[in-house]
Amino acid sequence: MSHAPHGAPMIGTMKFSSPFRLAWVALLLAWFTTVCAAQPAPERRLRIVGGLATVSQYTLHEEPFWSRELARLSEGKYAASIVPFNRAGVPGPEMLHLMKLGVVPFGTALLSQVASNEPELGAADLAGLNPDMATMRRVIAAFRPTLEKRLGDQFNVELLAVYVYPAQVVFCKQAVTQLSDLAGRRIRVSGVSQADFVSALKATPVLTEFSELMSNMNSDNTECAITGAMSGNTLGLHKITRGLYSMPLGWGLAVFGANRNTWNTLPADLKTLLKTELPKLEAAIWEESERETGNGVACNTGADTCTRGTKGAMVEARPSAADERRRRDIFAKDVLAPWAKRCGAGCVKLWEQTIGPAVGIKAPGP
Repeated sequence: MSHAPHGAPMIGTMKFSSPFRLAWVALLLAWFTTVCAAQPAPERRLRIVGGLATVSQYTLHEEPFWSRELARLSEGKYAASIVPFNRAGVPGPEMLHLMKLGVVPFGTALLSQVASNEPELGAADLAGLNPDMATMRRVIAAFRPTLEKRLGDQFNVELLAVYVYPAQVVFCKQAVTQLSDLAGRRIRVSGVSQADFVSALKATPVLTEFSELMSNMNSDNTECAITGAMSGNTLGLHKITRGLYSMPLGWGLAVFGANRNTWNTLPADLKTLLKTELPKLEAAIWEESERETGNGVACNTGADTCTRGTKGAMVEARPSAADERRRRDIFAKDVLAPWAKRCGAGCVKLWEQTIGPAVGIKAPGP
């Protein structure tokens, strides 16, 4: 049993010496009252379903913004709780439908997942479309008005931000030096357009959720995996793979929005705050993704410039000029054409009015 010097107050099961008891209790109650008065309960607490758990976009930006910054910016008037969507029990392809119903009032949807049912929404991140971040920015600038309108009209979702993950590159158990080396291999993909690209290489696409990626790679089921350079490092892919082919085959776009019925019930000052601050959060996530693309490659290959990751001993193969030409050719013939067929004539027209001019690639004819 703990003891205190004679005459000192003791807390919990401890006893107060009678001369100090009333004074101590009065002091403690005064302190508790002051703290409670200084930290009133927020007028509104938002429930947020965020992006992928463990990746830097979530841990360094999304989670701190909602868990701490919102309360600070509103001086305690508003607060939020956030859970990553892959730990919330929300099926990725169903996110927009659950937001439409109001089951998820504020949510994050990966476009590669919803594109299986809504191919138009996947247009900006088709596999092989964006070879660098500069192209990705041009594409989103051209496509964003369409994205905003479609989310509002079809899903009753107010678009609040567009997030991007680091470049999706190729991790392989065996060495890889060029695109043609991937022929014949079983390759993890995250969506239908990546499957189209991989099939054009005469490889076999294996559609696998991010949460199941490592178990598949640890088995004989897959020989390579397309995923983010740093997220792959976080998972430990650098420990079981040798070759890193650093051509971006996608970026992992996500939209963050609110059910419009919920959005319309928010106080005007909260809506103004969110409309002011969320573009800053979006910009920070884009900058992080560009940084992390290079840092992921550095860590996987054991370069001295590696930060916030684990150094590996992978061998990087950068795409040659010939591979870049082949990427563009595969995209036009084997990715864009099937997408247009799945999506319909309206999507061909949409492409010609938005993304096509931004990248200089025409949609296929009928």
